[in-house]
Amino acid sequence: MDRPCVRVSREAGERTRQDLAAAGLLDDEYEIVVADGTLYLPVTDPDAAGESYEVVYRDVPAYDRQQTPADLLGFDPSYERLGDVAILDEDDSERAHEIAEAILDSDLPVRAVIDRASKVKGDLRVRDWTVVATADDAADDRPVTETVHREYGFEYLLDLSRVYFSPRLATERHRVTEQVEAGEQAVDMFAGVGPFVIPMAARGATVVGVDLNPAAVEYLRENARRNGVADRVTAIEDDVRDVAVDYDGWADRIVMNLPHSADDFLDAAVTLASDDCVLHYYDIQHEDDPFGPGERAIRAAAAGYDVDVLTRHVVRSYAPHELNVCLDVRLSR
Repeated sequence: MDRPCVRVSREAGERTRQDLAAAGLLDDEYEIVVADGTLYLPVTDPDAAGESYEVVYRDVPAYDRQQTPADLLGFDPSYERLGDVAILDEDDSERAHEIAEAILDSDLPVRAVIDRASKVKGDLRVRDWTVVATADDAADDRPVTETVHREYGFEYLLDLSRVYFSPRLATERHRVTEQVEAGEQAVDMFAGVGPFVIPMAARGATVVGVDLNPAAVEYLRENARRNGVADRVTAIEDDVRDVAVDYDGWADRIVMNLPHSADDFLDAAVTLASDDCVLHYYDIQHEDDPFGPGERAIRAAAAGYDVDVLTRHVVRSYAPHELNVCLDVRLSR
């Protein structure tokens, strides 16, 4: 059946899909079609979509409706999916098991359901998990908590029990990495498994990723290989404050995604910064003044630099009256 579709290049497909979904324009009753490197995304309102995108009509197949956990439970449960692992945040173990069984009995491609058992803790930024249920046919050749997450065309192998990873920051990571230009030298001071490092390297940057967690560095190296950018990535297991002196004045771009304590590492960031460097500084502050503390800390640390705040960006709400924010700042001598 011919349906109105937004036509975009494959490279722009994921961003466009997210934007259309956020605007309530993506028609999820029909499949997205790929043909000759072009994506056709069905839309519900061609006039509204046509204000920003090219709209064409073409034959697209209707989805065979899958059975969801909500269909089985009679209510819409709260969970996240990371690859083939579903993540719960339930205090009631009985409810957690009920939801887990529904997820596994649904048509979702999930092999395990796990429940958060602690907050993120320690210098290695990991948390405890409870394995609630596993699929009968789940392979036993890898840990239950290990999975492959795909994001904006890249894939990340990771084990949630050994590393920190948040799928909720995908759009923010894409916002930052899309700013990178070929030939840049970039440092991710708290690199994890590489969700900033890999896309920056794919855009032609030479990237150093530093992390205290040996498992995260192991996965970072593997992810650089599997995404074809290992030749542009250096992964270092260490405290970035000890690494900074080896890269004094080297970085054209620095990512500081450690929002609870990034200010403790600003001296290292200034050591890393070249004469013209963009800093992406993440912070969590009260909504009354979400950007002021970070901006003041950066200006105090960056003696000898002109400090130009390029963007004051709210990433998400973190807690009641608290915001997770990012300051994109240019440091120039």
